[in-house]
Amino acid sequence: LKGASAGARPPVRHPAGAQRGATLVGGMATPSITQIYERNQEATIYVGNLDPKIDEEILLEVMVNCGPVANIHLPKDKITNMHQGYGFVEFKNEEDADYAIKIMNMIKLFGKPIRLNKSSQDKKTNEVGANLFIGNLEPEVDEKMLYDTFSAFGVLLFAKVMRDPDTGESRGFGFISYDTFEASDAALVGMNGQFLCNRPISVSYAYKKETKGERHGSAAERLMAANRPADMPKPAAAPAMAAKQEGDVPAAPSLRPPSSMPPNMPPPPNISAPPPGMPTK
Repeated sequence: LKGASAGARPPVRHPAGAQRGATLVGGMATPSITQIYERNQEATIYVGNLDPKIDEEILLEVMVNCGPVANIHLPKDKITNMHQGYGFVEFKNEEDADYAIKIMNMIKLFGKPIRLNKSSQDKKTNEVGANLFIGNLEPEVDEKMLYDTFSAFGVLLFAKVMRDPDTGESRGFGFISYDTFEASDAALVGMNGQFLCNRPISVSYAYKKETKGERHGSAAERLMAANRPADMPKPAAAPAMAAKQEGDVPAAPSLRPPSSMPPNMPPPPNISAPPPGMPTK
């Protein structure tokens, strides 16, 4: 899906109990403040990186393909009345919410890949510092390809390709974050120097923000991750980016690329050799 379809929008029944304190949008109710607190968080997904042209009706048209939708909420700026680039979709059951995350995550709406995650998750709680820098990316590598490639090694909290703010073109590098260091270590060993779109990529632990050469993946971070409380919530099966709590505006990951490439690492077994005629590291 690269934009809203031109077909007729499917009819959606007005959710039971939503008449009081709610307004109708495209045949369904947008939640009042009371309903926001009463909604089923396990059946609610966070939707981020929304284009300004997307409204409740378009989002409903997309999400209703995954299952019956109870309500949609797009927090809006009080002055401009424009949404802030993210929202929440509550399905009528949890299975449909999980299904939506699996099939709709990173699809493009109006040219921008949307990010889906369970709204009950907290990025600050789940993130352990297993953040990787991915360099030497081909221009055609987008967020979905980055996510699909690296999700084989573990649960991704986010996958981000850095782009020129004016042209929207890739700057040739990006960042990913896993929920465990075991997953990020496996991705580093398995993918550093491997070919993605006929170009060998570089993978290393990203530098921490506002530090002098200190990377993620330190012994201190690993120790803290190993000693997290056992009852700390875990990410869902396949999130690309941890959800923000309602009321927070999503922000780009606070990471910066390394100044030098990591040392060469041997490829793992069963990884195909570079295509003929291509340079090796």
